[in-house]
Amino acid sequence: MKRAYTDEHAAAGVHAPLPEIETWPNQYADYEIEIVMPEFTSVCPKTALPDFGKIVLRYVPDQLCLELKSYKMYLLAYRDLGIFQENVVNRVLRDIVKAANPISATVVGDFSARGGLTTLVTASFQRAKRTPRGKR
Repeated sequence: MKRAYTDEHAAAGVHAPLPEIETWPNQYADYEIEIVMPEFTSVCPKTALPDFGKIVLRYVPDQLCLELKSYKMYLLAYRDLGIFQENVVNRVLRDIVKAANPISATVVGDFSARGGLTTLVTASFQRAKRTPRGKR
Protein backbone atom coordinates (compact mmCIF):
# COMPACT_ATOMS: atom_id res chain seq x y z
CA MET A 1 0.00 0.00 0.00
CA LYS A 2 1.46 3.34 -1.04
CA ARG A 3 1.30 6.14 1.52
CA ALA A 4 -0.11 9.42 0.31
CA TYR A 5 2.46 11.40 2.27
CA THR A 6 6.13 10.49 2.32
CA ASP A 7 8.97 11.20 4.68
CA GLU A 8 10.23 13.65 2.05
CA HIS A 9 6.94 15.57 2.28
CA ALA A 10 7.23 15.67 6.06
CA ALA A 11 10.79 17.05 6.00
CA ALA A 12 10.28 19.42 3.06
CA GLY A 13 11.48 22.94 3.79
CA VAL A 14 12.68 22.18 7.31
CA HIS A 15 16.35 22.69 6.38
CA ALA A 16 15.96 24.89 3.29
CA PRO A 17 18.23 27.95 3.15
CA LEU A 18 16.38 31.15 4.04
CA PRO A 19 17.50 34.78 4.41
CA GLU A 20 19.29 35.68 7.64
CA ILE A 21 17.27 37.35 10.38
CA GLU A 22 19.32 40.33 11.52
CA THR A 23 19.30 41.76 15.05
CA TRP A 24 20.25 44.94 16.87
CA PRO A 25 21.22 45.58 20.52
CA ASN A 26 18.28 45.84 22.92
CA GLN A 27 18.26 48.92 25.18
CA TYR A 28 15.53 47.92 27.68
CA ALA A 29 14.38 45.06 29.89
CA ASP A 30 11.14 43.30 30.75
CA TYR A 31 8.89 44.01 27.79
CA GLU A 32 7.23 42.01 25.03
CA ILE A 33 7.28 42.61 21.28
CA GLU A 34 4.53 41.38 18.95
CA ILE A 35 5.08 41.24 15.19
CA VAL A 36 2.23 40.24 12.87
CA MET A 37 2.52 39.12 9.25
CA PRO A 38 -1.16 39.15 8.16
CA GLU A 39 -0.57 37.88 4.60
CA PHE A 40 1.80 34.94 5.01
CA THR A 41 2.04 32.40 2.19
CA SER A 42 3.84 29.12 1.69
CA VAL A 43 3.27 26.03 -0.48
CA CYS A 44 2.02 22.58 0.44
CA PRO A 45 4.89 20.18 -0.32
CA LYS A 46 2.52 17.45 -1.53
CA THR A 47 -0.06 19.32 -3.61
CA ALA A 48 2.00 22.42 -4.50
CA LEU A 49 -1.09 24.49 -3.66
CA PRO A 50 -0.57 27.74 -1.77
CA ASP A 51 -1.22 28.01 1.96
CA PHE A 52 -2.37 31.38 3.28
CA GLY A 53 -2.40 32.57 6.85
CA LYS A 54 -1.29 34.97 9.53
CA ILE A 55 1.96 34.53 11.47
CA VAL A 56 2.15 36.17 14.90
CA LEU A 57 5.42 36.34 16.81
CA ARG A 58 5.49 37.42 20.46
CA TYR A 59 8.86 37.53 22.17
CA VAL A 60 10.61 38.96 25.20
CA PRO A 61 14.03 40.14 24.04
CA ASP A 62 17.19 39.76 26.06
CA GLN A 63 20.32 41.30 24.49
CA LEU A 64 19.01 41.45 20.91
CA CYS A 65 15.90 42.60 19.03
CA LEU A 66 14.86 41.45 15.58
CA GLU A 67 15.44 43.86 12.72
CA LEU A 68 12.02 44.09 11.09
CA LYS A 69 12.97 44.33 7.41
CA SER A 70 15.18 41.24 7.58
CA TYR A 71 12.41 39.37 9.43
CA LYS A 72 9.93 40.41 6.74
CA MET A 73 12.28 39.23 3.97
CA TYR A 74 12.77 35.96 5.87
CA LEU A 75 8.99 35.37 6.03
CA LEU A 76 8.51 36.35 2.37
CA ALA A 77 11.01 33.63 1.39
CA TYR A 78 8.43 31.02 2.44
CA ARG A 79 6.24 32.16 -0.48
CA ASP A 80 7.80 29.58 -2.83
CA LEU A 81 8.87 27.03 -0.22
CA GLY A 82 7.15 23.66 0.00
CA ILE A 83 6.63 23.11 3.74
CA PHE A 84 3.81 21.89 5.97
CA GLN A 85 2.05 24.49 8.11
CA GLU A 86 3.16 22.82 11.34
CA ASN A 87 6.76 22.93 10.15
CA VAL A 88 6.47 26.61 9.22
CA VAL A 89 5.62 27.59 12.78
CA ASN A 90 8.29 25.40 14.37
CA ARG A 91 10.93 26.49 11.84
CA VAL A 92 10.18 30.19 12.42
CA LEU A 93 10.46 29.68 16.18
CA ARG A 94 13.75 27.79 15.80
CA ASP A 95 15.22 30.51 13.58
CA ILE A 96 14.08 33.32 15.92
CA VAL A 97 15.68 31.59 18.91
CA LYS A 98 18.89 31.05 16.94
CA ALA A 99 19.05 34.68 15.76
CA ALA A 100 18.08 36.58 18.92
CA ASN A 101 18.26 34.16 21.88
CA PRO A 102 15.15 35.72 23.48
CA ILE A 103 14.01 35.11 27.03
CA SER A 104 10.81 33.67 25.60
CA ALA A 105 9.07 33.47 22.24
CA THR A 106 5.79 32.20 20.85
CA VAL A 107 4.90 31.81 17.18
CA VAL A 108 1.29 31.31 16.13
CA GLY A 109 0.31 30.31 12.61
CA ASP A 110 -3.37 30.94 11.90
CA PHE A 111 -3.88 29.34 8.49
CA SER A 112 -6.85 29.97 6.22
CA ALA A 113 -9.40 27.29 5.47
CA ARG A 114 -8.50 24.61 2.97
CA GLY A 115 -11.08 21.91 2.33
CA GLY A 116 -13.27 23.45 5.02
CA LEU A 117 -10.66 23.15 7.77
CA THR A 118 -8.60 25.89 9.39
CA THR A 119 -5.36 25.20 11.23
CA LEU A 120 -3.99 27.05 14.25
CA VAL A 121 -0.44 26.02 15.19
CA THR A 122 1.37 27.39 18.26
CA ALA A 123 5.01 26.77 19.22
CA SER A 124 6.73 28.30 22.25
CA PHE A 125 10.21 28.67 23.68
CA GLN A 126 11.11 29.55 27.26
CA ARG A 127 14.74 29.90 28.20
CA ALA A 128 15.66 27.65 31.10
CA LYS A 129 16.04 29.55 34.32
CA ARG A 130 19.47 29.31 35.83
CA THR A 131 19.86 28.31 39.44
CA PRO A 132 22.24 30.63 41.34
CA ARG A 133 25.37 28.94 42.66
CA GLY A 134 24.85 27.16 45.94
CA LYS A 135 21.03 27.13 45.53
CA ARG A 136 18.81 24.27 44.45
